[in-house]
Amino acid sequence: MIYLLLSVLSSTIIFVVFRLYKKYGVNTLQAIIVNYFIACTVGFFGYIEGSDFTGVPNESWFPGALMLGFLFIAVFNLAAITTQKSGLSVVAVATKMSVAIPVLCGIFLYNESTGALKITGIILALAAVYLTSVKTREGISIKSKNLIFPLLVFLGSGIIDTSLKFLETSYVAENDIGLFSSTIFATAGLIGMVILITQGFMGRLRLSIKNLIGGIALGIPNYYSIYFLVLALRSEGFDSSTIFTMNHVSIVAISTLVGILLFKEKLLLKNWIGLGLAILSIILVANSAI
Repeated sequence: MIYLLLSVLSSTIIFVVFRLYKKYGVNTLQAIIVNYFIACTVGFFGYIEGSDFTGVPNESWFPGALMLGFLFIAVFNLAAITTQKSGLSVVAVATKMSVAIPVLCGIFLYNESTGALKITGIILALAAVYLTSVKTREGISIKSKNLIFPLLVFLGSGIIDTSLKFLETSYVAENDIGLFSSTIFATAGLIGMVILITQGFMGRLRLSIKNLIGGIALGIPNYYSIYFLVLALRSEGFDSSTIFTMNHVSIVAISTLVGILLFKEKLLLKNWIGLGLAILSIILVANSAI
């Protein structure tokens, strides 16, 4: 359970960093790309001992790590497009509701436990995610021509979580977790560099030191959010559907509280209801595993 808590705390720090990007005018794409290289470096120098880096392409998990690295940068760009076309609330809902994908895969593909408490908790969790993510009284509105973008964000985010579960269960040895995580970030960073180089040739690239600092601030908690999540998935006594539900909903609840305390966010009634449902869902899902 400690690994799950550490993953949630790391993800909450990511939320704070993203909020500060807006305040200080940080270029999110540049910071994200720097963040991938920082996260990769944290793994290489902090959690990998005696590994032969030249043998990474021969690892059984290497193709999966490449796929995840591609999905990381692809989902980010899709989220940016969705924000521009449909608003931030749509992205928040699509990203957080994607927890349904790994939860359902855990139950149906891995025959993980179900029960009244757990199913109720999962349903409340999905309701909580929606209610806390929508910050306007009108709810969310998506034009039919733009529906494909949040749908791809939803699928991409869900596939990332599901793939992490599959790879860590089937291919990643315990002493390879750091190397596996770093390879994912390195792949995403290299793809991001191609994007920046392309922007440079097109004359659209404007580099800034604050984007570098923003990437460093994001990269460290980003690495730990994945590293500790993989360790949490290996925890005894908790199946993946429980871990993913508690992880996503805890991030929603704590990030909402941090938004109130640090950024003086004003919540609507439905946001408060969502926060209450989030806490209740965590209690139900946790108790279902006991």
